[in-house]
Amino acid sequence: MAADCLMFVGSLNREAPYFQGARGIGLSVYALDESTGETELLAETTAIDNPTFLSVTPDGTRVYANSEIFGWREGLVSAFRFDRAARSLDYINMQPTLGSITAHNCLTRDGRFLMAANYGIGSGGPEQSLVVFGIRDDGGLTPPVASVAHAGALGPNAGRQERGHAHSITETVGGGLAIAADLGFDALISYRIGPSGALERVATLALSPGAGPRHVAMHPNGRFVFVMNELDSTVASLSLDPATGALTLIDTKPAVPVEARDHNHCADIQISPDGRFLYGSNRGHDSIPIFAVDAGSGALTLVDYTPCGGATPRNIALSPSGRLLFSANQNADRITLFARDAATGRLADTGKTVAIGTPMCVRVVTMS
Repeated sequence: MAADCLMFVGSLNREAPYFQGARGIGLSVYALDESTGETELLAETTAIDNPTFLSVTPDGTRVYANSEIFGWREGLVSAFRFDRAARSLDYINMQPTLGSITAHNCLTRDGRFLMAANYGIGSGGPEQSLVVFGIRDDGGLTPPVASVAHAGALGPNAGRQERGHAHSITETVGGGLAIAADLGFDALISYRIGPSGALERVATLALSPGAGPRHVAMHPNGRFVFVMNELDSTVASLSLDPATGALTLIDTKPAVPVEARDHNHCADIQISPDGRFLYGSNRGHDSIPIFAVDAGSGALTLVDYTPCGGATPRNIALSPSGRLLFSANQNADRITLFARDAATGRLADTGKTVAIGTPMCVRVVTMS
């Protein structure tokens, strides 16, 4: 197989009451031929519990995976080394995350820090919303160098917004700024990343009450930010002032047809490499919404809804060129591969899938 990419997958292998089963391995790596969609398993390990979100270095040699364990007062982030020649995933180290239900992580663009977001369930632990780790020379994680706890006015959804729930933290295209989405407070919070990794809160934008912001995507031009709102099944576009970190709402669109909103929860959001099209994932409607992005204004126009090729698409990913889109269909035990039309943004099911129990996160990098 003429592989030119690596695909990293985290799959659920430990039961949690809010997931429908745990049938996965843990952490897996596949070779991928981006032109054909063919895949080959290279390595896997069970030596990590519930890696629900991953970050991968651009060269594919280091993986940073959250462990999301229900009932623990702190989650974990683990560092692994991937050796392509030996086809092995080798443990480096792990660190506690100073908060429970660690939901997301992000490597800074300069490779110096890993930032993590703790969704938070229960009480009695350190209760930090965001935490920052340094990256050692060997790729391992230092103990936390910074952390912050969110506070604010709770949203109106008593069942889901009973407290702050930091769901993601994402660095901006220009670097040095990060935007955290807090589902519990219906807020996007901008932070400046200091030389030591400290997070300085510089701006806050309140979204619609009950929106429940979850994941964020950055336009390649650095001017626009897009957020997928889990609770009201909408997607919002915003303008970013890179000097101040301030966000201004441009547009909000439904992410599902109106008849599906009551039984849907949005999850992930990704943007094409050229910035022309935005993609999301709908759990319940089990679809991938496609939006065209106006390059001048950042406004969104619905293109289509594409069936996700399974059930409960928790996470989606684009291949490096944008030729393929991957849907991690959690409750179908498979990742479905779609061919993407660069001109129209539309998706076509390739008929190719990767069979894997309870896939939670997919990351694809160019093979160096």
